[in-house]
Amino acid sequence: MSIDNSSINGANSVLDQYSVKNQSSGTTGKNNLGKDEFLKLLVAQMNNQDPMSPQENGEFIAQLAQFSTVEGIQSLNSSMDSILSNYQSSQALQASSLVGRKVIVPTDKSMVDTAETFKGTYTLPISTANSWVNIYDDKGTLVNRVEMGQQTAGNVNFMWDGKDSSGNLMPPGRYKFEAQTNYEGQTYGLTTFLPANVDSVTLGQNGGELTLNLAGLGSIGLSKVQIIGQ
Repeated sequence: MSIDNSSINGANSVLDQYSVKNQSSGTTGKNNLGKDEFLKLLVAQMNNQDPMSPQENGEFIAQLAQFSTVEGIQSLNSSMDSILSNYQSSQALQASSLVGRKVIVPTDKSMVDTAETFKGTYTLPISTANSWVNIYDDKGTLVNRVEMGQQTAGNVNFMWDGKDSSGNLMPPGRYKFEAQTNYEGQTYGLTTFLPANVDSVTLGQNGGELTLNLAGLGSIGLSKVQIIGQ
């Protein structure tokens, strides 16, 4: 039995033709093997198999499979880019709804309108017989102290009427709130949660977290916000 050399080398000639085509069109078309080209080459390979050299044919098919894998990765990348774009659009919509609203965040400072009663919260890790909140102006001067007395463990709400220890109404501005408690003769600082107004929002890069820019306080990540108000 004789074997037609043109049939034996058919698969290689098909690949060569494809390579030459890509080289000649490199400046005007894409250099990637798509699904249609893959199927054409696979059919040509099957029609021109060399029964005397199955290993070479197998290697050729493996090469075609690698081309197809590369295309699949490119399609996956395109899908991920689309998902990221949709996520960023969702972030932008969420961000627009936060501007101008009030949030409760872990901080010891807040912009206070002293014409209204100021409300804040601090956290007690254990029940205590005495706790209090020191209030300082923006220069660091102690202006008043809110006595809270005995409290159980958990979140404790406090209020300040905007007045100093002599009963004088303080001007609006930024104030510091220092919550403390006494336990077994030692004074401990406590975490305070205070209101702040959202001036603007910065979108996270590459799908990162939203950053809230708070009036007079700086920036904070959205994940640190405890409550979103009106």
